[in-house]
Amino acid sequence: MIKLNIPVLVEGKYDKIKIKSIVDAAVIATDGFGVFNNAEKRALIRRLGAKGVVILSDSDGGGRVIRSHLRGMLGGIPVYDLYTPQIEGKERRKAAPSKAGYLGVEGVPADVLRAIFEKFAAAHPELCGDGGDVTEKSGITGAQMYELGLTGRDNSAVLRDDVCRRLGLPAGMSAKAFAEAVNLVSGYDEVAGIVSGE
Repeated sequence: MIKLNIPVLVEGKYDKIKIKSIVDAAVIATDGFGVFNNAEKRALIRRLGAKGVVILSDSDGGGRVIRSHLRGMLGGIPVYDLYTPQIEGKERRKAAPSKAGYLGVEGVPADVLRAIFEKFAAAHPELCGDGGDVTEKSGITGAQMYELGLTGRDNSAVLRDDVCRRLGLPAGMSAKAFAEAVNLVSGYDEVAGIVSGE
């Protein structure tokens, strides 16, 4: 696997699954155009992307719009654009091809994606290898969140906001968004330490 010390932004969850099989990095799905109205996700991307981000969107009109929006919201942060070739076809899970008729990231063969990331790694060795701290840590589970009082209690939202503040994450996150963010920047041990006052 190719280790990257900066996050990779993709459009959807199936893109994320595909890229996680090729690179060892934090991979964030923008939920397509959903990132436009999701302040939590935008803040998370800015937090994780402080050293830079890789954007890998579909090679169609929608992918270009999403890429442009991400570049705009990341003003001042280094952005590395990677592009998939325009391969005609449709993903196996879909009944029909996209409007443009090209495969999205999830449908591009793994060897093609691997070659794209290998070229990127060769051109940017400073962003690869063991020097970074962006890869996912041991995650926190829903049961652990409940045990720590981060869900299921009257003051859970306040407690989550305090943990977010201490981790440099945005306040006001839902329990699901909180878990996703924590699992990218921290882990159970650090969160448990914060909750217990250590």
